[in-house]
Amino acid sequence: MITDPRVSFENPQPYSRAYEQILEKVRREGAYPTRERAEEAVRLVLAGLGRQLSGDERADLARCLPLEATLVVTTQIPDTRTLTGWEFVKDLAARSRASLATTRWDTGSVLAAVAAQAGTHPITRILRQLPTGWALLFGQAELTPAA
Repeated sequence: MITDPRVSFENPQPYSRAYEQILEKVRREGAYPTRERAEEAVRLVLAGLGRQLSGDERADLARCLPLEATLVVTTQIPDTRTLTGWEFVKDLAARSRASLATTRWDTGSVLAAVAAQAGTHPITRILRQLPTGWALLFGQAELTPAA
């Protein structure tokens, strides 16, 4: 189980409608049994994404997301090394002590919802900043430069 000690599910604060929609999309499409499990995945993956992005791409994504998601992304200190998509999944699995398969599922479920919320332009800019393997995590075909 993925947990963040700073988050309490006992007395949850009301979320914005947009964030509730993201949680519901992740819960439904990721086939999570509860909203709380979907929210754990959302927080884990968004925090990891926040560590991978910087500059305009990070700011553009933040503007597209609800405040609750924006805070998770923007409160992270960017890593000095940008990870490939597979390295990202392995890093999240190690941090959460979950299996690689579960973490890959969580990552795809959350990033597909982020892509749907943010739209094509910001996601394309993000994918151009990140190394290989990220497009599939966002539910898109891998971008390759023209020959």
